[in-house]
Amino acid sequence: MCRMNAVRSPMAETIARSVLPGTYVASAGVRPGERDPFVDAVLGEVGLSLGRHAPHSLDELEDDYFDLIVTLAPEAHHAALELTRSMAVDVMYWPTPDPTVATGTREQILSSYREVREFLKMLIEKRLKAPG
Repeated sequence: MCRMNAVRSPMAETIARSVLPGTYVASAGVRPGERDPFVDAVLGEVGLSLGRHAPHSLDELEDDYFDLIVTLAPEAHHAALELTRSMAVDVMYWPTPDPTVATGTREQILSSYREVREFLKMLIEKRLKAPG
């Protein structure tokens, strides 16, 4: 879960689905944003795709029964804690840089998105993937 379900959380969802086959994974934002073409570009570099993903909020998810919510932005973390106050759901906070604030050339901006992609992949493999 991130702020607008446009960059960090859909990137994490796509990576998690590839690393954790058979696990239900969904992403959402505090509010929906606009799909970001840089996300498509950096996921495509590693053979992944958002498919038909359209940014949506937590309220718009089909299923609201989760064992774990991973938040990637402060606003999302606060919203998840509020949402789960009376639920048996674990909430993890992985502070993740927002690559949309990057400036410079197209390559410099893509580099920021790649760093987030690799950061999320490392966290998913390290913290969520079962050994073996």
